[in-house]
Amino acid sequence: MSTRASPLPDEVPMLKRERIQLERAGGDRNRVQEASARVVWFNTQGLSRPDEAQGMLQRVLQSAYAGIVLYPDNFQALVRAVPSRMTRVLHANTAAELELLKELAPQVREGLVVASAEAQVLAQAAAQGLRTCFRAYVDDADSLHRAIQDGRQHAFLMIRFRDPTNIPLELVIASLQATHTVLLKELDNPTDVDDALVTLGVMEVGADGIMFSPNAHPVMDDFLGRLERLGRTAVKLDTATIIRTAPMGMGYRSCIDTTTIFSETEGILVGSTSQGGLLCCAEVFFLPYMELRPFRVNAGAVHSYVYNFNDRTDYMSELRAGSPVMIVDRTGAARRGGVGRMKTEVRPLRLIEAEFASGERINTIMQDDWHVRIFSADAKPLNITELRPGDKVLGHLAQPGRHVGIKVDEHIMES
Repeated sequence: MSTRASPLPDEVPMLKRERIQLERAGGDRNRVQEASARVVWFNTQGLSRPDEAQGMLQRVLQSAYAGIVLYPDNFQALVRAVPSRMTRVLHANTAAELELLKELAPQVREGLVVASAEAQVLAQAAAQGLRTCFRAYVDDADSLHRAIQDGRQHAFLMIRFRDPTNIPLELVIASLQATHTVLLKELDNPTDVDDALVTLGVMEVGADGIMFSPNAHPVMDDFLGRLERLGRTAVKLDTATIIRTAPMGMGYRSCIDTTTIFSETEGILVGSTSQGGLLCCAEVFFLPYMELRPFRVNAGAVHSYVYNFNDRTDYMSELRAGSPVMIVDRTGAARRGGVGRMKTEVRPLRLIEAEFASGERINTIMQDDWHVRIFSADAKPLNITELRPGDKVLGHLAQPGRHVGIKVDEHIMES
């Protein structure tokens, strides 16, 4: 997979995805929709009843899937079983197959999408006031460019690629970023969860969605669980006031070297207790005696909590190559990163204590050196050796009490 950066900022495709309404309900649906604003459709080709495929289709109808693709031979049997929160998609090969829509009640017809590889079919559907999805197959450069040109005229573009490389997908993502067209990749292999998740993360922006149709419950379990951990989320950041800093002598501290590049407003939340942590800067700011390492956070003493997704924490000493970490920016927006290496050494340490407006206090222990920094309340880097009581910093206040990194409802006192 190419590592080229997107030519346009993340905000454009994220705004597009925000226009895709994914209503919440129960069961599996909450697990995924809280974790991802991307669209996931299910392909019903070959199915004719909701109870077929060992109940898989019934599970899809009750899950986080945002849409379902139906066909002329199963449309009448299935369409009324699809809940209103899901996008109903009819794939039609001919204009005559659109006659199926005439019998639908207005509330069922509302929001329906017609998908086709035929321009004439889509034109007729659009003339009826329906949203359209251009369905394309790409196997060379010409078909790729045709898919982009034709697809951008429709509400949705769904592409199936012949080859496993994601480079063509990157080109489509870059071409459609400034449009309103929602891009989905159609996956052929119903068991390839890795491909599904990689597709949603290509170029960090990712496709707007996928059509992925597992035919076995263990695969569906794997997909939903991993999708839950994929998405971006938000963390509440508050201003805390420094009340004390003091040298602590020698101890073990770790640098978290990630497989991503931090911006100047991003860092990692680190604290000594489960009550919260401070937002620690990455090595992205000027240093007079060494090269920058924009993949690294000099995160602190090995006992520290590193705050992660799903209200979990990891001990610094538990992180390994391949571990997921939560990268947080000044607004609290969070994205997923991966650990490439943990670098642990004996260094002089400094205690930093801070207090929130509510009175709760937290502390963080970091390497006692001028080049180690945390974020001020206005997201400027503060050298920790120059911190003074009264300085305002960014932190996260959490409910105390953890057991193996998971929040527990019991009375725990930490200091």
